[in-house]
Amino acid sequence: MAPTGALRNLTLALGAAVVVLGSLLFIAWKLYFRGAEPAGTWDGWWERELRELRERDPVGSTAVWKQVLVLGLDGAGKSSVLHYICSQKARTRIPPTLGFNSAQLHVEGLEMDLLEVGGSYNLRAYWPLYLSDAHVLVFVVDSVDRSRLLTARQELHALLAEEPRLPLVVLANKQDKSNALSTEELREELALHSLSGQRELFLLPTSATWASLSTATSVLHVKSLLVTLLSQP
Repeated sequence: MAPTGALRNLTLALGAAVVVLGSLLFIAWKLYFRGAEPAGTWDGWWERELRELRERDPVGSTAVWKQVLVLGLDGAGKSSVLHYICSQKARTRIPPTLGFNSAQLHVEGLEMDLLEVGGSYNLRAYWPLYLSDAHVLVFVVDSVDRSRLLTARQELHALLAEEPRLPLVVLANKQDKSNALSTEELREELALHSLSGQRELFLLPTSATWASLSTATSVLHVKSLLVTLLSQP
């Protein structure tokens, strides 16, 4: 009989594989039917909020499609960042991503797909599968979680080795917390100085909360940066 630990690891691995397969099928579905009204069963909790915005685009719109890949360790605040990029509606709690989330925005002639993949240990091995379609990588870091900064750095640099020219936006999230590391401290902890000159690189302080939307750490600054980057020829 197989040890209990081995069975548990096998179950977790199979579960992660099923999630990733579902994610890939979902992405293929969106690419094939891009521009069509998504079926209700596919709507994410924030996509329903954006339906009215999407329907404002005229039929036959010539918007340029670009994908933003949002990654980071579990608990970094990825789901909150996406929510406040897409909506300014206050939420007291945003559930963590167990598999993936997808949202779509039409901004200034761009059709921006934001794909968030969960950051749990079992899903990180699949992150590189999503890099080839991405035009920008957003990597969210919990500025308070000092114990996992080394893990975040290792995962980030492993991703960058896969795509050496992909523009990178690092978010030093949770800056509203009193014990958050500064952007300069995170630049050192994540060894971002070693990437100088290799790619377009941006490090932004963020607070993915409704109360911070009008502050210097608002995620709306991230939205503006993404529009600028994706508008480049």
